[in-house]
Amino acid sequence: MFKKAMAIALSSVLLFLPQMASGEEEATELAEETGAAILMEVDTGEVLYKKNEHEALPPASMTKIMTMLLIMEDIANDDLSFDETVTTSEKAASMGGSQIFLETGEEMSVRDMLKAIAIASGNDASVAMAEHIAGSEEAFVERMNERAEELGLEDTTFYNSNGLPADGHETSAHDLAVMARELLHYEEITSFTGVYDDYLRQGTDDEFWLVNTNRLLKFFDGMDGLKTGFTNESKYGLTATAKRDDMRLVTVVMGAETPKMRNAEVSELLNYGFANYQIEPMFDKGAAVTSVPVEKGTQDSVVGRLDSKISLLHGKQDSSEDVTENIELEPLQAPIEEGEEIGAFQLQREGETIAESAIVAGETVESASWWQLFKRSTLRIIGVEPDPEGTVTDDEN
Repeated sequence: MFKKAMAIALSSVLLFLPQMASGEEEATELAEETGAAILMEVDTGEVLYKKNEHEALPPASMTKIMTMLLIMEDIANDDLSFDETVTTSEKAASMGGSQIFLETGEEMSVRDMLKAIAIASGNDASVAMAEHIAGSEEAFVERMNERAEELGLEDTTFYNSNGLPADGHETSAHDLAVMARELLHYEEITSFTGVYDDYLRQGTDDEFWLVNTNRLLKFFDGMDGLKTGFTNESKYGLTATAKRDDMRLVTVVMGAETPKMRNAEVSELLNYGFANYQIEPMFDKGAAVTSVPVEKGTQDSVVGRLDSKISLLHGKQDSSEDVTENIELEPLQAPIEEGEEIGAFQLQREGETIAESAIVAGETVESASWWQLFKRSTLRIIGVEPDPEGTVTDDEN
C-alpha cells in the first residue's frame, strides 16, 4: 500500500509565485518593525512571506491557540460538549492578567469558557478548561506538547495553558501559523474568535462585558480571529486570520513595540497577500476520482475518493493552465475498509508532480465467500456479469 507520507496531510497545493517585480519589492518592506513574522494561505499551507519565522520567542496569550485547538478537537471527538459544565478550581480562580474573574466553585458552560478565552483572553478560563479536560493543568500541558510534536512544531515548548510568563515557554511565528491553520479547520471557532464584544453571566448581578483584544475585527475587511498576546517579555503579538472570497490567510507578528505597530504590520501582511495571490479550488475532500478493481470481494470495485482538498494558489498575474491529472493505484484484494489508503492522486505540470493527495476507499468491501466467488466465475464463463456493480450475494435463486 502507499504510505501515508504520500498524502499532504490536510490539503494539496500548486503554487505559482507572482512574477511582478513590484510585488517582490513590496514583500521586502513588510514586517520591518517586528521581530518575527509569517504569512500563510490556510487552504494550502503555503508560506507567502516569512521573517525569522523559526525564532523561538515567548508567545504570551497566543499560547491559547493550542488550548482552543485541544478544546475543539475534544468537541469534534465527542469527548467534550459545548453545554458541559465546568467547575472553577482555586488555582484557576487565582490566575492574574487577563481574566473574567472566576470565583472558586463557580460553574460555567464550555461554550462560555471558550467565549472567555477567545474574546477576552481569560487566563482563569484557560486553566479551568485545562483542568476539566485533563484533570490538571500539568496533564493538559503534556497534551499541548504532544500535539505540538504531532504537528511537527520544532520551535515550541509549553509550560502552561494561558501564556503567562514562564522560563522556556516559547514558540515561533511558523509554529503559531501551523497551530492556527489546524484550529481553523474547525470552522465554528470563528464564531467565537470573530466576535468583538459579548456578555457572560447575563441576567445576574455579576454580568461581565467581554471586549475582544483584537481590535482589527472592527476595521479589517474579512477578519474573524484569531488571538492577541502581550507580556513585558514578549511585547505585542498577534496571530490573525481573514477571509476574502475563497481565500483565507493567517499571519503572525511577534515582538512589536506597540499595539498600533502590531496592527499595522498585520494589516500590511494581509493586504499584501490578498493583493498578490488568489486561490483556485480544484477538488473537495472526498471527491470521487476513480473506480478501483477489487479481487475476491463482495463487489468487483470500490470508489476511490480524495483524502484531502486540492486547491491551486497562484499569483494574480499567473496562469494555472497546462496542469494534468495522474492516478497511481495498486492491485486491491478484499477486505477493504472505508477510508483505507488505496492510491495516490497527482497534479502534474510538464511531467513534474506539483500536488498530490492520497486516494482512499469510499466504502467497505468485505471478502466474498467461496460460493459467491464460484457463482461469479460461473456467470462470467457463460458471458454474464453478476450485476452492473459486480455485487454478489449468497442468494441461490
